Amino acid sequence: MTLEEVLAHFRDLVRDPDCPRRLDVLLDLSEETSLPESEQIKIIAYEVSRVRERVEFGTCAVVACSDALYGMIRMFQVFTEKLFAETWVFRSLPEAEAWLGERLEARGPQAKSTLRPRLAN
Repeated sequence: MTLEEVLAHFRDLVRDPDCPRRLDVLLDLSEETSLPESEQIKIIAYEVSRVRERVEFGTCAVVACSDALYGMIRMFQVFTEKLFAETWVFRSLPEAEAWLGERLEARGPQAKSTLRPRLAN
């Protein structure tokens, strides 16, 4: 996944007339082989803040299997802590799905409809 692909995804969200007002996110980076630079993480965090005019981000579960990527995504978590209702980084997809499912279930039946397809590499 490249920085340009991530930025294009945010542009698509803003333009999508069917995009719900609130989104919960499952970001599966389990097969990602490249490592983002800290400046790229900052750029993505900035883009999340810009998109918030159109989309409210709820819960975010991220899967990062390698130690290095896990650390970089934890940096993303710090940069975006005020932009998401809650973010957590996981080592496996089943853990992330279970955690996200618990959060959505706790919010009630309407919450399940806000989960968009996960952005995968």
